[in-house]
Amino acid sequence: MLELKEIQDKVIYDQAAIEKAVKELGRKISRDYEGSALLLVGILRGAYVFLSDLSRVIRIPHTIDFMAVASYGDASTSSGVVRIETDLRQNVEGKDVLIVEDVIDTGLTFKQLKKTLEARHPRSVKICALLDKPSHRKVDLKPDYTGLVAPDTFLVGYGLDYLEHFRGVPYIFSVKPGALEPLQAAGKLL
Repeated sequence: MLELKEIQDKVIYDQAAIEKAVKELGRKISRDYEGSALLLVGILRGAYVFLSDLSRVIRIPHTIDFMAVASYGDASTSSGVVRIETDLRQNVEGKDVLIVEDVIDTGLTFKQLKKTLEARHPRSVKICALLDKPSHRKVDLKPDYTGLVAPDTFLVGYGLDYLEHFRGVPYIFSVKPGALEPLQAAGKLL
């Protein structure tokens, strides 16, 4: 069984910093989408914590749905070709769709996901990410809403996982040097 003390290096964003970023995002989204048919689309599994908190601070009516997506390619790179594992239950036609994600890295998956959703004739499709890692970007994609700019390190907590563990930790931390070796050896580290 994995223990937090075995992998946690240092806290990158504490609860207060995350709460402040989420509230600011909620304020901007509420302002920008006033009077619209807003649909928040949470990308499973990492975004569920962020989406839950974000939904509570958005002060305009909105609905929520979820998608689970995977990109083809080997374990260390994304081709940007999206396979939808769990699709939306709602029709997006004529709605303002806001994709809600925990972190944007290369941007390949989200560029393709945005195209896929745009083909369904929504009014608009935009992206909201709690964390943005522009240093990893491989395509010209900038989230429309960004909470925090993330350092170039493996992050865990607040929805982000390490081998499916620690999503419920209420802050975001970096992983100790050497703790990633089992992932790298298994070819599971992006």
